[in-house]
Amino acid sequence: MSLPRPRRPSRLLPRHLLNLMALLAASALAACGDDNVGTGSASTSSGASTSGDTPSTTATEPTETSVDPPTTAPTTDPTTAGPSSDPGTDTTATTAGPTTDTATDTATSTTTASTGQVSASDTDTDTGGSTGGSGSTGDPPCAQGTIICEGNTAKVCDGLGGFESEEACPKACAPDLGCTECVPNAGQCNGPIAQKCKPDGSGFEDTFCDDVQGVQCDANAGECVGACAPKTLGNSYIGCQYYPIVTPNVVSDTFTFAVVVSNVSDQDADINITKGGQPVVDIIVPKNTVEVIPLPWVQVLKSTGSSRFVADGAYRLRSTQPVTVYQYNPLEYQKNNNFTYTNDASLLMPTNVWGDDSFVVTRNTLNGLPGIYTVIGQEDNTTVTLQPSATGQKVVAGGGVAANGTGVVMIGEGDVLQVLSGVGVVDPQKGDNSDLTGTRVLSDKPVMVHGSHACTYVPYTVLACDHLEETNLPFVNLAKEYLVTSPLVKAPNMNPTLKARIVRVIATTDNTTITYDPPQNGAPAALAKVGDYAEFSTDKDFKITANFKIAVAEYMIGQSGGGGAGDPALTIGVPIEQYRSSYSFHAPTNYESSFANITAPVGANVTIDGQPVAGFQPIGGSGFSGVRVQLSNAGDGDHTIAGDKAFGVQVYGYGQYTSYWYPGGLDLNLIPQ
Repeated sequence: MSLPRPRRPSRLLPRHLLNLMALLAASALAACGDDNVGTGSASTSSGASTSGDTPSTTATEPTETSVDPPTTAPTTDPTTAGPSSDPGTDTTATTAGPTTDTATDTATSTTTASTGQVSASDTDTDTGGSTGGSGSTGDPPCAQGTIICEGNTAKVCDGLGGFESEEACPKACAPDLGCTECVPNAGQCNGPIAQKCKPDGSGFEDTFCDDVQGVQCDANAGECVGACAPKTLGNSYIGCQYYPIVTPNVVSDTFTFAVVVSNVSDQDADINITKGGQPVVDIIVPKNTVEVIPLPWVQVLKSTGSSRFVADGAYRLRSTQPVTVYQYNPLEYQKNNNFTYTNDASLLMPTNVWGDDSFVVTRNTLNGLPGIYTVIGQEDNTTVTLQPSATGQKVVAGGGVAANGTGVVMIGEGDVLQVLSGVGVVDPQKGDNSDLTGTRVLSDKPVMVHGSHACTYVPYTVLACDHLEETNLPFVNLAKEYLVTSPLVKAPNMNPTLKARIVRVIATTDNTTITYDPPQNGAPAALAKVGDYAEFSTDKDFKITANFKIAVAEYMIGQSGGGGAGDPALTIGVPIEQYRSSYSFHAPTNYESSFANITAPVGANVTIDGQPVAGFQPIGGSGFSGVRVQLSNAGDGDHTIAGDKAFGVQVYGYGQYTSYWYPGGLDLNLIPQ
């Protein structure tokens, strides 16, 4: 018996239906053959049927790349065979059962003589939509539970080529996430606010693009763009927004509080300074130049007394180009034949590198004159939490700060929290034991922490007192390794000579151990508790290494300690990991002498103002070397240092019974514990 050749279906059938058809066809073939001998039959390319009577014989249907008209059993046209019950299946006038072919499949059907069963092994060449067959070259169905998006509709795959559920998203749809508030990483602008969708699609992260800093919103990226955009600036002491802050000082108001702006870019910078939103200064600083900008004293912050909260107490300085900013308290070493005798300066940090966890560096109370730390906010509704160190638990209460140094205080943009040390127990050799150093300042938004002192002796028994101040590094920027070098001092008509200084090490973690290369007499080997500190006097250069992060500070010794010039000043140690290969800094020219201490890897080539630096001396076995360079007072005080390897620099200067000291610059990269 021969079967009529089935007509090609108009759509592919699911594989399980094809297999069922094959079985039905096989049954029909078996019914037409010998009861004891299985017969296989298949249409040939010419339409003729063949049969075999050997049990192991099989009949194979050739690939349908072309179809000749049948000669014995033509296919019935569907138009005369009745309507199709399925729109995807042709109806043929045949009694042989369902069709066993698909649109362009190459199928091989094998009939087993003893059972009459047919197994089909398909090699699909069809690309028109079969999704269920194991041999299909089309895309397989997506895994069960996978979420895909069709427009704003989220569909959950069932793993069988369909969907187990779907949902119309009111806002956005994201593959694998479903309905979201926004498309992950998509950007847009909302006025001056750059909005970028979070990776999980839960909402937008907002960034204010400050046109005062020349920053604009890029809608495609959802980011602020321009020379002063955070992404452009990177993490260093060079930035576009700063908050200068007056700190307590016994100096006369006839001297000047000032900031010095050094424009390190190749474009002129428009500098805008406000206080409490009110304009103070607007000035152009030409490219590659420096500008000294006097600012009025803020009397409530300049005086001593109680701890206090001062709304809008800080100045806000914004620039249209990257600049470095130093503040001088006060600026002049002498004025109208009068000497200040109580000066220091500090390197300010731009707001894009402020932190939320800092350890205070200051100094002991001296005869009622306090050590101070100041917290400045850059965002409204910033909560500041104070955790006093063992020595920081005597405070002149006020501004939300208790007498034991604890407090939780809310500050806003430009607001100032100033904490003053109280009076403790006085030791004849070490002085008052009330010292805010080691106090931890935590906040829920970035702040700047600034350590200072109204006027102090260093050490307690050496005259004379001088003002101290310096920005304290956030915990994330501290490290385990530092290099420190002793300063030179040069009195008038004298050659420069080395002068000892005090080195202080502050623990950020319990059970901190410390080593020195080369070893230092009297240096602490361990600090038991977080916030503890220890100090020693030395005129040596060395490397400090700890098992946990530490903060390091250096203090100049009073003029009576030798050298014929200078008085106390404060600088913070710069971690070796924060060294840079180039610096631009300012050294005021109205001091008797100024110097730069440079620490660089052995063999590094360093230039200052274009001239090679010679005379480096190895520092123990650290692999680093150090040199001290006197800076000229002939120019405007701006200097550049560059090297073929990353190196560090400290800048300081002297007058009679006064001095200043600060880092020449640093990177502010995040360093893990």
